[in-house]
Amino acid sequence: MAPAVRSWIHSVRPLGNFGAQTPSGTEDASLPPFIEAIADASGTKDGPLAKALALLFEASPVLYNALVPGVAAHIQTAPPVLSYSALIDVSLSVISSWSDEPKAQFISGHPRIGEVKGLSKLSEQEQAAKATPPEILARLAHLNALYERKYPGLVYITFVNGRSRAAIKEELEDKLELEHSVSVDEPLVESIVSVEAGSEEWKRELERAVGDVGKIAKSRLRSLGVEDSEAE
Repeated sequence: MAPAVRSWIHSVRPLGNFGAQTPSGTEDASLPPFIEAIADASGTKDGPLAKALALLFEASPVLYNALVPGVAAHIQTAPPVLSYSALIDVSLSVISSWSDEPKAQFISGHPRIGEVKGLSKLSEQEQAAKATPPEILARLAHLNALYERKYPGLVYITFVNGRSRAAIKEELEDKLELEHSVSVDEPLVESIVSVEAGSEEWKRELERAVGDVGKIAKSRLRSLGVEDSEAE
């Protein structure tokens, strides 16, 4: 394992929250007026820009500490950003300049596929939390553990795009080259060969996940009823 990765590889939050399903979150799932977000040069955690980015990308320490100030600085020096969709593109450009560590921390801000507790309203809607059989949730919990064994320091992220968790279960099984199953303990986690963190394969998976986070953010605009023409 690359030395630069070893110091943070175990910081991914523990697996859990795959048990009894809970009611939707109660946070305000509405974007601030675009003109307020784009005019916010403060880079602070409680400003309209931070609120918008946290809603689109999920709140996390790296979002508040790196993405918000990075986007705020970019807005002040780059050509005008004219829509929320363009703001997402700017955010992805800022993220692309980061090293692997903050990128991995950024994607970990999203809940794991199959988690049912502590979800934001938008994450719960995207994952169809109320329609998932318990055996699928249990299988997903095991698959997440297998994935995180194979890709140390990464959390499986995918653009759900209206698909059920059962469909995502099969997608994750295919990625791990496993037969479709509802087993909660096969194969054994210890049987999975890890990809070296920082290797080309690991980096490709990290970049795929970042790209899917961008797709999720664009989809959230549509869920929130925001069109580019309305945001400009």
